[in-house]
Amino acid sequence: MTFYSLPEECISTILALTTPLDVCRCLLISSSVRSSADSNIAWEKFLPTDYQNIMLTSVPPIHDFSSKKELYFRLCDSILIDQGKKNFWLERSTGKKCYMLSARELYIPWGHDLMHWSWKSIPQSRFAEAVELRTISWLEIMGKINAGMLSSKTTYIAYLVFKIADRAYGLDSIPSETLVQVGNQAACAGTTYLGHQNSQKQKLEQLYFSNRMQVLKSRVKEGNAKVPKDRKDGWMEIELGEFFIDNGDEGEVKMSLMEIKGSHLKGGLIVEGIEVRPKTE
Repeated sequence: MTFYSLPEECISTILALTTPLDVCRCLLISSSVRSSADSNIAWEKFLPTDYQNIMLTSVPPIHDFSSKKELYFRLCDSILIDQGKKNFWLERSTGKKCYMLSARELYIPWGHDLMHWSWKSIPQSRFAEAVELRTISWLEIMGKINAGMLSSKTTYIAYLVFKIADRAYGLDSIPSETLVQVGNQAACAGTTYLGHQNSQKQKLEQLYFSNRMQVLKSRVKEGNAKVPKDRKDGWMEIELGEFFIDNGDEGEVKMSLMEIKGSHLKGGLIVEGIEVRPKTE
């Protein structure tokens, strides 16, 4: 007996033990397994166990879908959940869960003080609001997510997603420190620069603030400080750190960027949120 001569339900059960990418490849090889490869038996295994709750908390709620396969790919396209304060999607090839916490979901000291931060609608944002730093001397941004909301046996990386306003200043004078904690254990720590200045602006800051900047930089272990990378959606991202979610992990994953070795004035940082997605090899 060959694989293709097995009962349809048996083939569906076998395919459910693979990955969404494997099932799609199987369809390219043989159309004879299409019915099994499209079945709810196979695709329900690729959906997260809490998919029904995710559907109910989506904005707007998801009610209509013809099959579990259709629902799977609908979730791959990303949806807003939790009153529009989080963005959720599935990694298309694996079904791993991904999230972005909006700026409203983050802890930002003085975030509601209009002297320091300005909340506004940004056309390129997936959320109703982003927040722009007007001016502040000490920066801290922290987000947290329950470990149980993420896919088990998965290495994740957390990213701060942001833009730099044209009038930005002080963001790359000294590196900020990043930290990711799973429960009470520090999973990853590092340093990062939030912006790149043009050479003329950098020379001016060095001229006026060189002594102070040297003192501040001496307090920070730079190592291999990370720098921002451009994203396809028009934003930038900076890595906050990576962490592993094991079976049964509970508690909170905390992800933060902060200045703890000194302070200086800065402004022009536009924060969309913190994104958590599986590490790609």
